[in-house]
Amino acid sequence: MREQKNSLRAVILTGLFAAIIYIGIWVLRIPVPAMVGKPFIHFGNTLTAVAILFLGFRNGMLAGIIGLGGFDILNGYASTSWLTMLEVVVVALIISGLFRAFKYNDSKKNIIILAIAAGVTKIFTSYGTSIVEALMAGTAIKTALVASFFSLPATVINSCSTAICTPILYFFVKTIFASVQKQGR
Repeated sequence: MREQKNSLRAVILTGLFAAIIYIGIWVLRIPVPAMVGKPFIHFGNTLTAVAILFLGFRNGMLAGIIGLGGFDILNGYASTSWLTMLEVVVVALIISGLFRAFKYNDSKKNIIILAIAAGVTKIFTSYGTSIVEALMAGTAIKTALVASFFSLPATVINSCSTAICTPILYFFVKTIFASVQKQGR
C-alpha cells in the first residue's frame, strides 16, 4: 500500500493500525517475572512490524509509536515509554531498510526474513532498554548488564512470535486489502 504519506487514506490506516496495536497489547498480556522492568508477552511488536510493512517507514513507525507508546503511557509505564518509542524507531529503520534493499518484493521468503530481522532487532533493543531502565533505577552498570540479560525471556518469546506471526498476518491483511481494493473499483 505505497501511497501519499499524508493522504486521508494513509492517515486513517495509520490511526487504525495504532488502535489495533494498542488493543493487541491490551487484550493479551501475559506478565513474565524479571529482574528489570515489568515485561509481558503480547502481540504489539508483531502488529507494529505488519504496520511498517503496509504503511512504510514513517506511517508504520507512527502507528507503532502511538500504539505501543500510548499503551505504555496509559498503563503504568509512562516513565519508560520514551524507550519503547525509540525501540519502534529502530525496528522501523531495520524493517524499512531491508524492505527497500529487497526492492519492496514481498515474496514469502523476503517477508519471513524481515520478520526474523524484526524479532532479532527487538531482542537487542529490549536488552538496551532494560539496561537504561536499570540505570534509571540507580543500579550499578555491571548489575544492570547482568540483570537485563536475565530479564530477556519475555522479549525472546515476543520476538519468536513476531518472527512467526508477522508473515502470517502480513499475507492475511494483504489478501483483505486486495479484496477491498477490488470491490472499490
